[in-house]
Amino acid sequence: MNLAAEQKSADVTDWAARIGWVVGLLLFIAFVYWLMRQGWKWRGSLQSDLPELPQAPRAPGEATLRLSGRYHGSTTAGQWLDRIVAHGLGVRSRVELTLTDAGVDVVRPGATDFFVPAGQLRAARLDKGIAGKVLAEGGLLILTWQHGDRLLDSGFRSDRAAEHTAWVDAVNLMNQAATANDAPTTDAPATATDDAPLTTEGTAR
Repeated sequence: MNLAAEQKSADVTDWAARIGWVVGLLLFIAFVYWLMRQGWKWRGSLQSDLPELPQAPRAPGEATLRLSGRYHGSTTAGQWLDRIVAHGLGVRSRVELTLTDAGVDVVRPGATDFFVPAGQLRAARLDKGIAGKVLAEGGLLILTWQHGDRLLDSGFRSDRAAEHTAWVDAVNLMNQAATANDAPTTDAPATATDDAPLTTEGTAR
């Protein structure tokens, strides 16, 4: 009789310990989640100077390239762990990218859409990591663009990774063309005074 009572008491004690461990684990997870949210809010407050995201024009023009895949986040350019969270840029999501002469339209189901005007595109490259996400070498398409006073890197992965190279080539070609058009002309035409014709020896007398 005494042996049965002792066994029953031991079973109750074991269940109490297990419940205690489960409650403690849940509290720890909740605490870590709270810390992450506070860190996210703090980072967002530091980035409060970031302007609102540009929106696509009504008539962006004919599509040069399209891409379906995932948006993996944005960071300060060249700093792959310095995540940008303001205006929803820190939210990972599905994405539909469209490149036109006007720029890059970024459509994100369930998250904030935005548009990168062609004049704000700076470069495109292949990379393997951004905002804490690491993939195989060349697994990410990185678009570098100017937004306000910040230079940003935004990372995308196509459902068909072979498409990345075409995007890199097209964006960089677009940027080179824009840079060439904006370059000042150094060869200014010669001018004559008093509307006199020019000769190889100077102004005609």
